[in-house]
Amino acid sequence: MDWQSILHWVYVAGMAIGALHFWSLSRNPKGVPQYEYLVAIFIPIWSGLAYMAMALDQGKTEAAGQVAHYARYVDWIVTTPLLLLALSWTAMQFIKKDWTLLGFLLSTQVVVITTGLIADLSERDWVRYLWYICGVVAFLVVLWGIWVPLRAKARSQGDELAALYNKLLTYFTVLWICYPIAWIIGPSGFRWVNQDIDTLLFCVLPFFSKVGFSFLDLHGLRGLQNRQTETGFDRAADQVLHFLGSITALWTPQSGHRRTRRLPGEL
Repeated sequence: MDWQSILHWVYVAGMAIGALHFWSLSRNPKGVPQYEYLVAIFIPIWSGLAYMAMALDQGKTEAAGQVAHYARYVDWIVTTPLLLLALSWTAMQFIKKDWTLLGFLLSTQVVVITTGLIADLSERDWVRYLWYICGVVAFLVVLWGIWVPLRAKARSQGDELAALYNKLLTYFTVLWICYPIAWIIGPSGFRWVNQDIDTLLFCVLPFFSKVGFSFLDLHGLRGLQNRQTETGFDRAADQVLHFLGSITALWTPQSGHRRTRRLPGEL
């Protein structure tokens, strides 16, 4: 039985379900801008197509005695900057978007993915790890961007948005840190796990970092805008966000007063 092909097809199905769910949410946006839904829909569509290529035994090549799935990088070089964009839009939900900061973070994320692809295709081990280290350094720059300037922007718009951003930030960071870890322990790195486990990791992580993140992000934003008509999905997302809030409370200082969010045009 070809477990890798099965896992890829299951992933494709998961992406299709995610895209359909986000499309259904866009029919009743509840004050969330339509471009947020458009990005959330496009991410699983693009990712599903890339993984369908791998399910069909395409999008991969031999490099240094291991299989390099370049279709993953075709997926990531588009979807990870879009995920970063979605997180950034949440951080700047009620203020003017800082496109200079956004451009810097998104272009740095492209560097992260490009260096990973070059590392995966490198024949010599020391060259492979050199490119990997370059990618990790660029990744640390991205983490700085979402933890320092973006988090400060979220805090400037009130406690409700800041709390939502902190929860999403925790979820986002934990999952994204797992990517370079999975890469280095897999066939591309130290080869501590085999190709089947590597495929499993790179199906589970992207599913939760793409569909899972967009699910929490959109439902969280909808909750900020309109709490009058909650659905079962809204309540499910709220429970996960509540759990994330219990984690972020361990490192988030409590403010001495509660500020409410200020909508554009309010005095």
